[in-house]
Amino acid sequence: MSARDRLQKAALERILITDGAFGTEIQNRKLVEADYRGTLDLPRDQKGNNDILALTKPEVTDAITRAYLDAGSDIVSTNTFSANRISQADYGAEHLVRAINIESARIARAAADDYAARDGRPRFVAGAIGPTNKTLSLSPNVNDPGYREIDFDGLTEVYVEQADALIEGGVDFLLIETIFDTLNAKAGIMAALQAAEKAGRDVPLMISMTITDLSGRNLSGHTVEAFWYAVRHARPVTIGLNCSFGAQQLRPHVQALSAIADTLIMAYPNAGLPNDLGEYDERPDQTAGFVRAWAEQGLVNVLGGCCGSTPAHIRAIAEAVAGLPPRKVPTAPRITCLAGLEPMTIAA
Repeated sequence: MSARDRLQKAALERILITDGAFGTEIQNRKLVEADYRGTLDLPRDQKGNNDILALTKPEVTDAITRAYLDAGSDIVSTNTFSANRISQADYGAEHLVRAINIESARIARAAADDYAARDGRPRFVAGAIGPTNKTLSLSPNVNDPGYREIDFDGLTEVYVEQADALIEGGVDFLLIETIFDTLNAKAGIMAALQAAEKAGRDVPLMISMTITDLSGRNLSGHTVEAFWYAVRHARPVTIGLNCSFGAQQLRPHVQALSAIADTLIMAYPNAGLPNDLGEYDERPDQTAGFVRAWAEQGLVNVLGGCCGSTPAHIRAIAEAVAGLPPRKVPTAPRITCLAGLEPMTIAA
């Protein structure tokens, strides 16, 4: 049975749990620059380069992954949010992109397989692909609206390099997440499809948008509904929202997406809004209470956490939704032609 089929089968039975933030957990460990650097000869300060820990302190990445599995995660993500050529160039480590992604995927794969072997419950690995700090839809120069720092083909190449390595490392899915620009998402989708074809196997997509204001739009101006229709052709196994705000502010947008998407909904909000110091104060029981309400309304199939969330948040979420039925995935939408012809089903 394929990973897509296994995930969909599990999602028919209960609400599944993904993991929480890697960055928060790494920050809590108070690592110093030498921990990030290890024995690597790199020209720049490495503190804050969380992804490189797969090479220099793999035990940290492994421990965080296993903490989320202990907390009840069915899906764990690779610690590769910034493991792409653009982001790693900030650290002078772009030549390590392939190695970082392969090793991070192997760490997550080994942990997931270990836990699945213990109790027979399937665990899945999502290869995390973050957004980079480049945008295809907007100019970074207010005096030159037509200027772009990168073009579509160039960004696709960046994503292909990462996707190739994640697949080689053994991920089940490719998770294109925290999408602030819909056109960037399309480059990521194209890259993922190319990488899967090259690997000769189906690697389903998980796609997750982030909204930038309470109107529910991303940076490129798309609502959640418009975003879904722009990426639906990729047949993602999950579509959803992450980061953005806390669960309270995200609820109406999760509800809007849930009403139209004919695939699984995965939502993983921040642990509330950051305080004046940029830290997150929302307690695990508070986050769990908010997302339980989503589950009671039948809005979600997969739940987890983003910035500020910890294994304690994931455990509380898992306990809060245990026994609640998962969202029922609607069938393909039926659209009535303007000419008054019979409605027709639009194929997935």
